Amino acid sequence: LIDPSEERKGPKSALASPDMDGLARYMREKNPRNIICMVGAGMSTSAGIPDFRSPGTGLYANLQRYNLPSPEDIFDIEYFREKPDAFYELARDLWPTGKKYTPTLSHYFVKLLEQQGRLLRCYTQNVDTLELLAGISPDKVVAAHGNFATAHALNGKEVPIGELEEAVLQGPEACHALAGKYGALVKPDIVFFGESLPKRFIYGIGADFPKCDLLIVLGTSLSVAPFNQLVGMAPDGCPRVLVNRERAGEDLRNGFDFDAEGTRDVILKGDCDDVIRRLSQRLGFTEALDELFKTATPHRVADAAPRSRL
Repeated sequence: LIDPSEERKGPKSALASPDMDGLARYMREKNPRNIICMVGAGMSTSAGIPDFRSPGTGLYANLQRYNLPSPEDIFDIEYFREKPDAFYELARDLWPTGKKYTPTLSHYFVKLLEQQGRLLRCYTQNVDTLELLAGISPDKVVAAHGNFATAHALNGKEVPIGELEEAVLQGPEACHALAGKYGALVKPDIVFFGESLPKRFIYGIGADFPKCDLLIVLGTSLSVAPFNQLVGMAPDGCPRVLVNRERAGEDLRNGFDFDAEGTRDVILKGDCDDVIRRLSQRLGFTEALDELFKTATPHRVADAAPRSRL
């Protein structure tokens, strides 16, 4: 029989306490060197990039000018084949040139973890490429839904991302001319509805998560599979941290359990940048993070395209 007192106990935690102080102490004393960050739209909203699903302010709520059958169609591969101009116009607004949208303090925190030799991998739901613009090494970033860093024609031909960027910024006519050059419509390697997830994501999770000694989840409601399932892949006892405005991920298989006795899970509520600022103070990272944030020059996506594998 199961002792009722054991039912709310999760895997034995390495944290002295399930809060910011316990997390900071763990990072100082245990010095984790295989940290995995999972990041979502909430990490990029302070850069001015809208998330997808927030009522009234999200991307899907503000696509009326494109006269789409449904908002999601702008990222539907079959709709793109028939009417690509709506996506090209949206892409012109969102293209990560490093001028309109720049990385946030939280992006540079992940970069700082890499500089310190702590970051194993950054798994991102975001297509905005701000991780690369922050200077995080391409081999450290796994874009679960693709991003603007590379491009292909629909016939499979690889297209230099700089060529597509130039065409998108000029307008749909230039994009159609590029299609003539490569024999098919060209799009950045963002995963549209109807397309498969990147192989690098599928293969990477099996190699990375067994090594994870700290999981930090930043700015995501964990509502989209299979990305949200990664939370449950952290080894037993590995501390897991959610930085988000609201609790999330508690209904997932092996998901967060913030209320269990001796839990390994920590919820740090608030905007990502605000929480990261406070955590950095606890860790003694403030000076290094400020220096990185203030002096960094955002990289161009075309110069930061991934060239290496896991």
